[in-house]
Amino acid sequence: MSASDEVLDVVDEQDRVIGRAPRGEVYARGLIHRCVFVRVRDAEGRVFVHRRTPTKLVFPSMYDPFVGGVVGAGESYDDAALREAEEELGVSGLPRPAFLFSFLYDSGGVAGKWWSSVYDVRCDLPVRPQPEEVAWHAFLTAEELRERLPGAPGAWEWVPDGLAAYERLVADGDR
Repeated sequence: MSASDEVLDVVDEQDRVIGRAPRGEVYARGLIHRCVFVRVRDAEGRVFVHRRTPTKLVFPSMYDPFVGGVVGAGESYDDAALREAEEELGVSGLPRPAFLFSFLYDSGGVAGKWWSSVYDVRCDLPVRPQPEEVAWHAFLTAEELRERLPGAPGAWEWVPDGLAAYERLVADGDR
């Protein structure tokens, strides 16, 4: 099954399920759906950062300070956070990610809106990122990450939803 055929729950502005549709249709029609973002830190507190592959349906080849993805139809946010983190990192046996906050993200016409649940997890395992999802990766210190954010001389092109989640973390005093 291709990514565009994956069935998702369609939700309303209050995050209540109102139907189901394939991901491709959800994106094309701008329907509200659910996503998870998992900040992964290693034993030294460095953040896992990656560049998405050019084949991704939204935000291809952009950098992301989170792993994650869409929540499948009938799947809980918590289960999706663990599944996505293990899949993208290429590990098994991660502790269950800790929920931090959620918000409704508006992609500005790229693929609709999505409820975004943000999590945090520590990964002490050697990572083997999924090549279909991750083109490049590294664990960066907070300073190295800040040096690559918008406005910095060495800024990278970041996924806008991940950047919005990261900015909320920073605004809450969590780095």
